[in-house]
Amino acid sequence: MSGTATGTLGARVRGLLRRPLRAWRHSLEFRTILISTVATTVAIIIAAVWTALAIQTELYDSRRDQTLADAKRAIDIVQSSLDNAAVATDRAATQQLRQQMLQDLNTASSTRFIAAFPIPELSSDTMPSGFTTRTDGLFEGSMVSDGLREQVRTKPESQWYQAIGLQHPDGPEIPAIVVGQQLEMPNVGVYEVYLAYPVSDVAQTLAFVQLALAIMGVGLVVIVAGVVWLVMRSVAAPIVEVSRASARLSEGDLATRLPESGQDELATLARSFNQMADSIESQIRELAELSLVQQRFVSDVSHELRTPLTTIRLAAGILHGERESFDPVTARSAELLYDQVARFEQLLADLLEISRYDAGSVELERESQSLSDVAEQVAESLRQVAWQHDTELRFHGADGDDVAEMDPRRVRRILRNLVGNAIEHGEHQPIDITVAQNETAVAVGVRDYGLGMRPEDTARVFDRFWRADPSRQRTLGGTGLGLSIALGDARLHGGSIDVWSQLGVGTHFVLTLPRGAAADMVAPIPVEPPDALTTGDLRAGNGPGTETLIVRQQQGREEDT
Repeated sequence: MSGTATGTLGARVRGLLRRPLRAWRHSLEFRTILISTVATTVAIIIAAVWTALAIQTELYDSRRDQTLADAKRAIDIVQSSLDNAAVATDRAATQQLRQQMLQDLNTASSTRFIAAFPIPELSSDTMPSGFTTRTDGLFEGSMVSDGLREQVRTKPESQWYQAIGLQHPDGPEIPAIVVGQQLEMPNVGVYEVYLAYPVSDVAQTLAFVQLALAIMGVGLVVIVAGVVWLVMRSVAAPIVEVSRASARLSEGDLATRLPESGQDELATLARSFNQMADSIESQIRELAELSLVQQRFVSDVSHELRTPLTTIRLAAGILHGERESFDPVTARSAELLYDQVARFEQLLADLLEISRYDAGSVELERESQSLSDVAEQVAESLRQVAWQHDTELRFHGADGDDVAEMDPRRVRRILRNLVGNAIEHGEHQPIDITVAQNETAVAVGVRDYGLGMRPEDTARVFDRFWRADPSRQRTLGGTGLGLSIALGDARLHGGSIDVWSQLGVGTHFVLTLPRGAAADMVAPIPVEPPDALTTGDLRAGNGPGTETLIVRQQQGREEDT
């Protein structure tokens, strides 16, 4: 149960993560709003940080200058008072002078955090000890760093300062600036005096500014996102409508139009789209009418020719039957007439079949049939023709159940065409007819080892009336429509015909039929035979180390043009 719950939770998390990705790929509005919001957020953060740092620097510099001025004024006042006081001649006088100095420092300065230490090398034996004002432990002389004390001792002409923290025993640390300077007691000695100025008010002001900037930044991001959303709603909505209209138009809804209003760019886009739709609708109707005329013409001509052709066929049959009594030239003419009339009749039948496909009036007569049985019947019917061409037909049936719903007559016609072409172009080499099956499809492959085709020929092999070598004479009486009709029969079943060919190696046609209504049909026979390269090397006489100049091309399923 725990594993199932974990799997369900993981699926939900993955689903939640996929939603933004799908929105990013499929929604221009979402992508634009997200990019604008992120860019605005980054810009506001940079501006807020820069502003906060500038304000912090300005506040600190201002407070530092203020503390330095206050400390200098206090030291100058006390120093002036010491210079004007009577010279201390005994220890009691010096102590009294020290006490007066402390009072003057407290009075002249704006801080109560004061510490003073005598400098031994500059003081006499009567020099009073140092002192620290009562600060409840917040400020002690030990908080002053040795570096600052060294600077104060060695350079009396300057002020020196340092940032420190005043640690309250029961509270947080208070930021402060400590200023150090020398103070001389005439004829007695010199003190190093340190005044600490808390700057907590600066920290509070800075915190308030940072909070205000953060609130303002969030508000600006929300406002910008809202503005971008409103703008995108007004701009993207027509674009989305154009996209949907284009999709409906591509699906065949020629009546799709966009509402036209205004004179801006979007209105111009709508008018251009409607003009394009009108033009496409007009051209498609013209093409449809032309196609109907063409189909009707082919059908009518084919039907009209069948009656005189039947009469000609009867007369040609009579002449062909009496050819033994004719002279050699007349007898040969009778044979040619009979053969060409038969070919003409087959051409008319193929033209009628093509016109039915173009008109969409072809229907299948499906029944459950074994593809191996159908393929074997075709192989047996053409075995005599193969023998006349000194060609061996090798049949390989399926290893399992290869029953599928098909129209046996049309499948036989496909296979007769494929096997007949293999006999025609097989160069007296064996022809392999292989049947295979899997869970989704059944297939039959027809493999010859003859001439093969160039890649550009393979791409056009299903075109009507197309021949790879027009100068090559046909021996089986093909009309040039066989492969086109075969492809139409295969697609009518929901299947396909794939072809692979290689010059000097041969050709492999694969007919694949689905075993039901499976959406994903996997061909059980690969269109490129595994022995292709080996066979090519053997037929070309190539051995190890010899370069083989062979073009390899696989032709996938062709589309209607």
